[in-house]
Amino acid sequence: MHQALDVGALRADLEQAGLASLQVRSRAAHRATYLQRPDLGRRLEAESCDRLAAAAAAGATGSDAVIVVGDGLAARAAQRHAVPVVSRLAAALRGAGWRLAPVVVAEQARVALADEVGALLDAALALILLGERPGLTAPHSLGAYLTWGPRRGRTDAERNCVSNIRPEGLDSGRAAERLGYLMTEARRRRLSGVALKEQSGMLPA
Repeated sequence: MHQALDVGALRADLEQAGLASLQVRSRAAHRATYLQRPDLGRRLEAESCDRLAAAAAAGATGSDAVIVVGDGLAARAAQRHAVPVVSRLAAALRGAGWRLAPVVVAEQARVALADEVGALLDAALALILLGERPGLTAPHSLGAYLTWGPRRGRTDAERNCVSNIRPEGLDSGRAAERLGYLMTEARRRRLSGVALKEQSGMLPA
C-alpha cells in the first residue's frame, strides 16, 4: 500500500499505446495522509483542477467518457495491468464511435476522484481503474468503477464495479469486454449503479 506509482513510466506506456494522457493529484499530499484521510483522496488539488480546466478550454471537453488510471491501494496493480485494459477498451469504444478524453493518470487517488475529473472535463461518463486493497491471494489486483453523469457527491450505489482484474483473475481482454458492455449500457440507459445490472455473460456469443 506504500509503493508509489511511477507516473512517468505509466504515461510512456499509454503514449506507446497511442493514448494521450494528463497527470493529476488528489489533495492527499503524501502516502501516509492518503491512508489516514480517505476524504482527501477523493478531491483534486487546486493545481490539478487548473490543469484539467486548461485542457477543457483547449478542446478536451464534452467527451462521451474519460478514463482515469489511479494508484489506489495497490499502485503496482495499476502499473502492471491498467494499460492493457485501457488500450483494448479505448480501441473498442473508438471503433464504436465514442469520443474519449485524454486518459487521466491520478496520484493518491480514491474512486470518487473520477467524479471531479469527469465533471471538469464535462464527460458524460467517468471510468476509474485503480489498485484494490491488497490481500493474501491477490496482492496486485485492479478494480474498475464507472459512473454515469460524474459530479461531486455521487455515491457508491451510483457506480458499477468490475474487480479482480489481473492475469490470474479477469484478464485484460475479458475486463475490457465487460467494461465496454457496461459503458455502452450506461450510455444507452443514461444511468449507472444498482439500476444497471451486469448481464454481458448472458448474451449469446
